[in-house]
Amino acid sequence: MFEQFIIAADNALRTLSGVAVSSRPLPAARHISPPAEAQSASAGHEDAELSQAERSLSGALMRVNHVGEVCAQALYIAQSMATQNPELRQKLREAARDETDHLAWTQQRLDELGSRPSLLNPLWYAGSFAMGWLAGRSSESMGLGFVVETERQVEQHLDGHLDRLPAADTRSRAIVRQMKADEARHAQDAQQSGGSDLPGPLRWAMRAAAVVMTRTAHRL
Repeated sequence: MFEQFIIAADNALRTLSGVAVSSRPLPAARHISPPAEAQSASAGHEDAELSQAERSLSGALMRVNHVGEVCAQALYIAQSMATQNPELRQKLREAARDETDHLAWTQQRLDELGSRPSLLNPLWYAGSFAMGWLAGRSSESMGLGFVVETERQVEQHLDGHLDRLPAADTRSRAIVRQMKADEARHAQDAQQSGGSDLPGPLRWAMRAAAVVMTRTAHRL
């Protein structure tokens, strides 16, 4: 129990202090031409050529994505601590390593855009840790189902951000694309490992909580 407490405290401090280090390099931007009407304003796709409004929008969206990775850290570490299945614990910790990459990437991008993380990150972390712990103490199929539903919702959320991010912001878009691919793989792995569909009311509650979080984090 003492060892678990140390692991949880260390993860929380690393997550909330912004010192996460990625094991993979920042995803490379894809130099895809923007729509014709935007080409003159975004030629070269460099940060310096983003307008102030575009930088502000990208910063807000990447702050929301950073909050999602803060929550993912809490969810995975809590669920891995609570589960009694060693194999599942290992899978959760492997997925958490990908989420650490995402956390570091979004933090770096926020710095580049001159933006900041959410002021409410400690609250998001605490709430997600509680949810992860409860999922870990449930049946294995329900716990895996929780991972599947969480990752599916995140994937949909990232799709929406790809629609909203400025066409010229290829650095942010590359990060979001890679995150989306990783989340889809986590959901598939969890489902293939035996994850069951969650009850409808629980899925709706998760979606409602996500809406509150994303709308608040967009500004705070």
